[in-house]
Amino acid sequence: MNIETDHIEAGSQKVEELFQAHKFDMKNRKILVVGGGSPVVDEPLPINNGGAISLLCAMRGAVIAVADINKLAADNTVAFIESAKGTAVGIQADVTNESGCEALVADAIKSLGGLDGLVLNVGIGQGLFLEGTTVKMWDDVMSVNLRAHFIISKLALPNISSGGSIVYTSSVAGLKPGTCSPSYDTSKAALFGLCRHVAFEGAGRQVRANALVPGLIDSAMGRLASEHSPIRNKIRVPIGRQGTVQEVARAAAFLLSEEASYITGQMLVVDGGLSLI
Repeated sequence: MNIETDHIEAGSQKVEELFQAHKFDMKNRKILVVGGGSPVVDEPLPINNGGAISLLCAMRGAVIAVADINKLAADNTVAFIESAKGTAVGIQADVTNESGCEALVADAIKSLGGLDGLVLNVGIGQGLFLEGTTVKMWDDVMSVNLRAHFIISKLALPNISSGGSIVYTSSVAGLKPGTCSPSYDTSKAALFGLCRHVAFEGAGRQVRANALVPGLIDSAMGRLASEHSPIRNKIRVPIGRQGTVQEVARAAAFLLSEEASYITGQMLVVDGGLSLI
């Protein structure tokens, strides 16, 4: 009998137990992704951030409710998930009004049989500089990008299971002037305040809330934005390229998983260093 070897083996076993990974396994976790639709195109990628988050979480075992104002877009993400042997349901939802938000949360809870996670990814942009932004444009953007997040958070938080997680998709535009739309930039900055408050309220029930902050991402929406503003593709990113929807999805899945069990009220910036310059 080698006492020294036996001691090391026993010690190693204890270490393994201490660091037993919660893993990114999200088996049977019930997650609602608002703004999770995908454009109907011949090729599945690049899809949008919400579609990628939905797909990755489903591939890791979660059951997903994909909500989008465009039912066809929601169903398209569901089709991607089902092709990857995942489970999802599509929900058409208009978050511009309170009743639409109420119906969305109720439908998701009913369809999923509960709620363990929430991703608020929906967002729009309108207006060009202060001079080119009307009050209606401002109100429309705030309605979708901030007011809806408040209403859905208020309705969903009491129904999210202990140990659950909320992820708000903000933007580098919330950290510094990132677009020519004052309403968009302001709404994305304001999400940080909402996120921190929800994190504070949810902490007593072990429900976490964090903000995901993507930079320039090669998504379907990103390519559309580049068509309208070609300079977008010329912006210098320190890491030397735009990010991918998969990279955004991995960050979101981390925040939703138990790997991030002691992280709440924080920002996770996924921007290749863009916010450094």
